[in-house]
Amino acid sequence: MADQFTDPFGALASADLQEGPTSFYRLGALEDAGVVELDRLPFSIRILLENVLRHAGGDHVTEEHVKAVAAWSPTNAGADLPFMPTRVVLQDFTGVPAVVDLAAMRDGIKALGGDPARINPVVPADLVIDHSVQVDYSGNSEAYRLNVEREFERNRERYGLLRWAQHAFEHFSVVPPGTGIVHQVNLEYLASVVHRRKENGVWMAYPDTLVGTDSHTTMINGLGVVGWGVGGIEAEAVLTGQPYYMLLPEVVGVKLTGKLPEGATATDLVLTVTEQLRAHGVVGRFVEYFGPGLANLTLPDRATLANMSPEYGATIGFFPVDDQTLIYLEGTGRDPGLVERVERISKEQGLFRTDGTPDPEYTETVELDLGTVEPSLAGPKRPQDRISLTDLASSFTRDLPALLPAGFSLGDGGEGSNGQRSVTVDVDGEAYEISDGTIVIAAITSCTNTSNPSVMVGAGLLARNAVERGLTAQPWVKTSMAPGSKVVTDYLESAGLMPYLEKLGFDVVGYGCTTCIGNSGPLPEPIDEAVTEKGLVVASVLSGNRNYEARIHPLIRANYLASPVLVVAYALVGRVDVDFLSGPKPTGSRCSTTNCAPPWLIRIAVARSSTVETSAHGCVCRCDEYAHLRVTFFPHAVGT
Repeated sequence: MADQFTDPFGALASADLQEGPTSFYRLGALEDAGVVELDRLPFSIRILLENVLRHAGGDHVTEEHVKAVAAWSPTNAGADLPFMPTRVVLQDFTGVPAVVDLAAMRDGIKALGGDPARINPVVPADLVIDHSVQVDYSGNSEAYRLNVEREFERNRERYGLLRWAQHAFEHFSVVPPGTGIVHQVNLEYLASVVHRRKENGVWMAYPDTLVGTDSHTTMINGLGVVGWGVGGIEAEAVLTGQPYYMLLPEVVGVKLTGKLPEGATATDLVLTVTEQLRAHGVVGRFVEYFGPGLANLTLPDRATLANMSPEYGATIGFFPVDDQTLIYLEGTGRDPGLVERVERISKEQGLFRTDGTPDPEYTETVELDLGTVEPSLAGPKRPQDRISLTDLASSFTRDLPALLPAGFSLGDGGEGSNGQRSVTVDVDGEAYEISDGTIVIAAITSCTNTSNPSVMVGAGLLARNAVERGLTAQPWVKTSMAPGSKVVTDYLESAGLMPYLEKLGFDVVGYGCTTCIGNSGPLPEPIDEAVTEKGLVVASVLSGNRNYEARIHPLIRANYLASPVLVVAYALVGRVDVDFLSGPKPTGSRCSTTNCAPPWLIRIAVARSSTVETSAHGCVCRCDEYAHLRVTFFPHAVGT
């Protein structure tokens, strides 16, 4: 917060908004004084500049800090910067220690004869309980209820502490379990993009900035908010009103042109960018997206890209505020006054991008034609190892020897019809053959993709077509769906797609971070024993963001990131070593266990927008605009 409105640069200004007279620190004042040329600065650096300008002359920020940020250039970064975020976002695993420390401080001040109620976060904080649900139950309509019950049984003491904290502390709120992942709740509800708060009796407006205790806090960059994940100590320091000390970063600009071709999803784009930026090198840097291709990406697409910043190594993956931001704020039920505030203040501050806005200067520039993006997966161990969909089968065969557990070789055990090691297991009274390359987990899981309506509706459309053709998921595949928030199930139900996903075993298992962080739950005992005894290299396909060895499940050595669409497709097939382009059409209710890949599962063409309205419990998506969506098939069309 501003320190008694110190204003060494004469930047304090005011605007008449729908919400009332509002003051702000005008960046244009620095330009008028010859301190900076705003147009040349990346938008993310402009937000850091506003941050130091607003706090200049206070306890932590000096005029020299303002001049240092204003002097940023492609060859001039690295200055010391005391960043003062406007809020903190916590998740339950990494946020609990902060609550415990605050509680201990209350005990300490009480022991000294003081008032414990004086101990409160200085900077507002929100804690979202989303990392404690595990997929103990899946594939049935009771899965969600049973998993939540188990979650409360396991975490009763922790949840009791958090419930106490919600009522005990000021400037502190808790989003309860079973609501959604922290990043999607942040995107849909918590973020304001431009805050308006009363300080020293005056209403002030300034950019929404934050730090979070989860690495994928960066999802909020898609909404034009600067924020990233930090350690618990740093987050606690910010909670108590201390700066986050950092070096002024280099900024890599990613110029996007063209538009995604039919059949390519936001997930495919994310995996392509992750591969490209890992190869380029962006660790410790800001990444900022620009170029004419931005107009062809919806805000959920941008949030999907921003979410993966840790995977491509950047501190943030930032998208400036523009018309898409306003559309999303309106669509998610934000107050009209807030939407007007975001537009007015962002434009006043030179933080609003249009197609006519000059491109800023960047430390380095990377270019990507969106039209070159193709259906992809990533794996088997790293998110940056992108694989074209058509190459997955050969890729798995190539990687298989290196994936074997210690003490096993490809000559161990029997051989199935595909020439790989196999074993027969009994699942629910039926005998099935599993082998190297068998998929045992197919999970539509938070947090990268379940926030994006285009890929979630695409998965629902694929499920509908599969069910209408009498197909079911393979019985040895543990299927699950953990949406990013209840918004997702609302629009899937409104579109009539949820029943089809459920018939394929993709019932909701919870609203939280599940398979992606290893909360995938147990495998069926016969499969667990077979994989352990034979050293089989079985696989998972998930729509998350991390697939490191043993992270998804200790027994699964090949893990592939994919869109929710492909998660459903591979659940039907049950293997990763199949050829989707040339495989035979399925016969009967299931594909065969060897090389049965229905080609009609390949390309999805969906509208890249949705209509959203407000309901009593928050934001829900009205899917009447999805009536014209279609699934296109190749090379052997079987109808739509």
